[in-house]
Amino acid sequence: MDFRNRTVVVCVGGGIAAYKACDLTRLIVKGHGEVRVAMTPAATRFVAPLTFQALSGAPVLTDLFEPAKDLTYGHLEMARVADLVVVAPATADLIARIRAGMADDAVTTAVLAATCPVLLAPAMNTRMWRNVAVQENLAALRARGMHVVGPAAGLLADGDVGEGRLAEPQEIALAAARLLGRQDLAGRKVLVTAGPTREPIDPVRFVSNPSSGKMGYAVARVAARRGAQVTLVSGPTALEDPAGVEVVRVETAEEMARAVDAAQAEMDLFVGAAAVSDYRPAAPAAHKLKKKPGDETLVLARTPDILAGLGARHAGKPGAPVLVGFAAETEEVIARAREKLKGKRCDLVVANKVGAPGAGFGGDTNRVALVSAAELAEIEGTKDKVAEAILDWILPVLDARRPRG
Repeated sequence: MDFRNRTVVVCVGGGIAAYKACDLTRLIVKGHGEVRVAMTPAATRFVAPLTFQALSGAPVLTDLFEPAKDLTYGHLEMARVADLVVVAPATADLIARIRAGMADDAVTTAVLAATCPVLLAPAMNTRMWRNVAVQENLAALRARGMHVVGPAAGLLADGDVGEGRLAEPQEIALAAARLLGRQDLAGRKVLVTAGPTREPIDPVRFVSNPSSGKMGYAVARVAARRGAQVTLVSGPTALEDPAGVEVVRVETAEEMARAVDAAQAEMDLFVGAAAVSDYRPAAPAAHKLKKKPGDETLVLARTPDILAGLGARHAGKPGAPVLVGFAAETEEVIARAREKLKGKRCDLVVANKVGAPGAGFGGDTNRVALVSAAELAEIEGTKDKVAEAILDWILPVLDARRPRG
């Protein structure tokens, strides 16, 4: 998530979930954002202010009567520099006081003085969450333009199970990034494939490739950040699920094809970044194959061509989804990409040369060519940057083909 050139004020309420605000602060800093932290007196009983100072690199506002912080780090200065205020956890008491317009501690004064968007992340016991007073308070704050993320359902600190858990820091950070960032894919449904597939030879061996899935995950992550509803069909990877993305995990090409078919009906955009095996063992053994003298022959059968199937189904039809394929080649990269563009009937092929410096499997950077029927563009940078460029190319095509209602 990118918080570059943004200042986020994290307001920490006095609940057991206050410790999760440490991870939220870390995520924003990791995204190159500047964080200022304000804490209620009760919050300081759960997490020491020094912890947030170490994570944010800035003094923490806990007391309205600290002269040393009044000008540089006081509540009015915090409100002035803030691009976004995030209240996490927003306890039932804190939500009520914010609704009432109270200004009796560092958090409520910072929120009251803020002219930027405010994001609330509620956290409380299930029975408190369901109380009509809490719901009326949140409805009033929403009506004033404040935003709410969560809460989640699950096991609570007091042993109850139900709604009231603070949303995970990744989810809160994604909601914050969305409020601060571009929302040009809002309302769009995006289907992405990523990672390798594994085609079993026997229960312990398989045919596969070295794809890490990082490029496809970057596309899914960036599309979600830009407001899309994203489904990611992923082969086996070691990557964390991108926040705000529905992830469907598969092993084989057949499973990936079925998952894509199940999800493709309402999609606006398909990005086939997975390195899908072209062949599978025709007759996988039920038990581990034993070593024998001499050579063995492995008979291979074709796997489903997911991109070609989508092209045959959708290409040329009014309002067809935008189809994007990937091509990792060892030679004649552009020529092979143009062949794939035509043969699969897709709108764009993202091509890269296997083994090129700064590109390919496993790395965090990529060097690609965006090949369409009318143009050729070369992109180099982090995989998130490449994902942004791919989506930038897609957006005008998508808006022309499927205008928003």
